Amino acid sequence: MDRSAARLHDLLGQADATVATAESLTGGRLAALLTGVPGASATYVGGVITYATELKESLLGVPPALVEAHGVVSAECARAMATGARLLTGATYALSTTGVAGPDRQEGHPPGTVYVGVAGPSLSSAVALELVGDREAVQDRTCAKAVALLLAILSGEETSLG
Repeated sequence: MDRSAARLHDLLGQADATVATAESLTGGRLAALLTGVPGASATYVGGVITYATELKESLLGVPPALVEAHGVVSAECARAMATGARLLTGATYALSTTGVAGPDRQEGHPPGTVYVGVAGPSLSSAVALELVGDREAVQDRTCAKAVALLLAILSGEETSLG
């Protein structure tokens, strides 16, 4: 069991809050990390894996114009994915992951270019990450950063996560 994920569930429970996920490059790893904690069903409501752009648009409501203007490897897309997941599931908070796990470039971005989005009752933001490592390492680090981002928000701490 991941200690950060367990702490996140503890803080969510204390706040009577829930979380959902919208994943692209992590392909369900974030959901697996969050559900690996006993009792996760009390605070994790579910998530979607929107690997294809069309699903980001149809399931999460990411505007096609946003994708055309900024691409799916962008802070704007990460924010829209998190907002869409929150609206879709009714969760208090939602986390999203989008970017390039590798080995190939996408939309001109090198592997390790990642955006983690978060949406909540009074926030919608995204953090840009430049991660190193192979595909698996980039995916795992993205999940860890997503959990750390929401932990920091719930704890009232400032963090750059870069």
